[in-house]
Amino acid sequence: MSKCFRASGLLAAFFAATLASPARAETAPDPWPGLVTDIFQGRAMAERDGVIALEAPVRAEDAAIVPMTLRFPEPARVKTATLVIDQNPMPMAAAFTVGEKAGVSFISTRVRVNSYTNVHAVAETRDGKLHSEVKFVKAAGGCSAPAVKDQDEANANLGKMKYREFRSAEAGRREAQIMIRHPNNSGLQMDQMTHLYIPAHYIDRVEVRQGDELVFSMEGGISLSEDPNFRFTYAPNGAKTMSVVAHDNKGNEFKAEWPVSDAS
Repeated sequence: MSKCFRASGLLAAFFAATLASPARAETAPDPWPGLVTDIFQGRAMAERDGVIALEAPVRAEDAAIVPMTLRFPEPARVKTATLVIDQNPMPMAAAFTVGEKAGVSFISTRVRVNSYTNVHAVAETRDGKLHSEVKFVKAAGGCSAPAVKDQDEANANLGKMKYREFRSAEAGRREAQIMIRHPNNSGLQMDQMTHLYIPAHYIDRVEVRQGDELVFSMEGGISLSEDPNFRFTYAPNGAKTMSVVAHDNKGNEFKAEWPVSDAS
């Protein structure tokens, strides 16, 4: 899979369009064919065949915090799941690799949406085939929206994490949420005091494990919202701990570990 979010030239090419009107976004050329080439090497893709489902709002209440959920009706089949926000400056928001025995049936997160856009969810199954789902989302300005938190406060709490557990509606699974304190600056946000652009500073890798076994890993970019969080289900394997290792694009590493309950 191509890590297109690393391409700084792509960010520069879209920089001038960050304040584009919704109407302009709707009439712009469809970027999806090019993204299929860039991210998925132009591979064939089955559309809307039920392997992956995408939940996204038709109209976002806040373009900087748009909830997205990837669902896998047959979790054992899914190897990777990629969330692509077609019109964003860096379209690949997150690419998840799912542990083979993890039993992950959904992953939810929050993203920035820069203009009216199609959002694609693409699953690669363990037989190497690609499957996609698409939703149209009405939102604008999410990538350049001012940070919610003061930058000094954000830096003081950089990398702190919280873990929550929930009762799962699915038999034999648990539901959990991991929250990471991080400004996830997009590089397109302006400091309201200096009127200078805040340098891009974002979580680019996350790895979640129960005991020694992978639940999921993620590669991401500037499209993830401030304070990234992930809510997901998993199949318990008897391990007593859940652990996270996260990295950001400035080379920082953050680690945390928590005990897990015995209840399913």
